[in-house]
Amino acid sequence: MSILIVDDSEEQRELLAVILKTAGYRSLLLVESAEEALKCLGIGADSLPSGRIEVVLMDLVMPGMDGLEACRRLRSEERLKHLPVIVVTAKTDAPDLMDAYTAGASDYIRKPVIPVELVARVSTAMGMREEYDTLEERACELDDKTQELTRTVNELKTLRGTFCLCAKCKRVRMASGGWQRIEDYLEENLHAKITSGVCNRCER
Repeated sequence: MSILIVDDSEEQRELLAVILKTAGYRSLLLVESAEEALKCLGIGADSLPSGRIEVVLMDLVMPGMDGLEACRRLRSEERLKHLPVIVVTAKTDAPDLMDAYTAGASDYIRKPVIPVELVARVSTAMGMREEYDTLEERACELDDKTQELTRTVNELKTLRGTFCLCAKCKRVRMASGGWQRIEDYLEENLHAKITSGVCNRCER
């Protein structure tokens, strides 16, 4: 798990890294351009990156692709739509911030950076990402249970239909025309192990 720091100023990158390392964050990725940042996130690459990025700290004014375009490209990826992106900028007028949020930024930090603010906002962003991951995991579990229930209902509906049972050997006629033991038929359709026994009436 890493924090991705994107800024064309080496001094600014190092400043953010020092603040975060002092606060206990050790896994940091520092890049000087938005193009490099997109590569780190696997955008436009043939395969996804092996490491997981938890938060992106994005400068807005950079040569080539700026931070706004990088945010838009990032948000166009379904798998990255909940990745926290905090813009770090000296442009804090209302129109500038509106542009940042519209492009997909989650939060912003003013330059010059105040260390306690940086740490607090990164911590909050990570907490929000963790909550989302938990909700997504629960949603997947619920989806799996829903699919299992749907399969069970469909199996029960199948068993409720009419099937041909031999009056002598109690075999079930299959759709293919062949015959199958009723025990095998029930096991196949119920996905349950059928055991044998003798009832009180038959014991007489």
